[in-house]
Amino acid sequence: MWRSVASNALTLFIALFLLAGGLLLWGKRQYEGTGPLADAICLRVESGATMAGLSRQLEGQGAVSNAAIFRLGAKYTEKADLLKAGSFLIPPGSSMKEIVDIVTRGGRSTCGSELNFRIGVVSAQLQLREVDPGTGRYVEVLAFDPAAGEIPEDYAELRNATDLRFRVTLAEGVTSWQVVEELKSADFLDGEVADLPAEGSLAPDSYEVQPGMARSDLIAEMQRRQAAILDDLWARRADDLPITTPEEALILASIVEKETGVPEERGQVASVFVNRLRQGMRLQTDPTVIYGVTQGREPLGRGIRQSELRRETPWNTYVIDGLPPTPIANPGRASIEAALNPEDTDFLFFVADGTGGHAFARTLAEHNQNVARWRQIEAGRQ
Repeated sequence: MWRSVASNALTLFIALFLLAGGLLLWGKRQYEGTGPLADAICLRVESGATMAGLSRQLEGQGAVSNAAIFRLGAKYTEKADLLKAGSFLIPPGSSMKEIVDIVTRGGRSTCGSELNFRIGVVSAQLQLREVDPGTGRYVEVLAFDPAAGEIPEDYAELRNATDLRFRVTLAEGVTSWQVVEELKSADFLDGEVADLPAEGSLAPDSYEVQPGMARSDLIAEMQRRQAAILDDLWARRADDLPITTPEEALILASIVEKETGVPEERGQVASVFVNRLRQGMRLQTDPTVIYGVTQGREPLGRGIRQSELRRETPWNTYVIDGLPPTPIANPGRASIEAALNPEDTDFLFFVADGTGGHAFARTLAEHNQNVARWRQIEAGRQ
């Protein structure tokens, strides 16, 4: 009798073991297999959300077939407590495993609405954009210059949307004065900037911010990023450069930034200035003249006068030797890298070539020919 009981118990145990194994295998396939989502969705994860609540949200949106399996899978892979707040694009057919990876990996949001305050060299613009879940591309909803005084009627409503993200973007070549002045128009930031940041100390980049963030804190983050970029690139600079400090590198990079219209030419433009510094030649670059006139407080808005070319200012490289005492703008990473690792050329001159780029020359005679061609191009456009 006891043998029969033991045999039946063993049989039941084996059956339960096989059933559990089958359920685990089935659950694993459900967790890792193609999901039921037919079209991409933008998933909003609120701050403080839990994986349990998110699983029910996803099940309700048709993104997962079983909320319980989603929760158990996240717990089994030790990601249940790694949920990140934000808006995330969930592609069609995403598995539960893929969705868990998307909402726990961190980084910037990948969909939803975004208010981007873009500070350019000439003006600033507030752009409200939405990501089309079907294409993953931004679609512009509205754009305006807040300093111009004309604010679209629907801006206030769109500005207060719960899923709106906020971003500030600096263009390469903006001045510190421009940044501080334009940030005054960013109505989602708070506080004042007590002191004007040193020219060149702000990193042209894109910054995701929270509403109510202090302007001074944002400026501090811009300075932190620029210092980190400069430290990184200075450590990997070329040998035998005619500059001896990171500060000089930043000055040279700001000139390269203002003189470069075609990104691919940065290395060549930098080589011209490096070659001139090595030979003791004056840099003779127009952006330094302009900075001496405007102090970086506004675009010049006209051509340079002959009297301004001759006027002695601390920045006018037509009348001073070597580098000016400070940068003339905030250079981007690419210009800093070009200044510290310029192309190996023997160019000493360049002039506009009519395409947005430059014609480079080794001798003054070659340069004069390039200048003559450029003047013909200018005359033909008038």
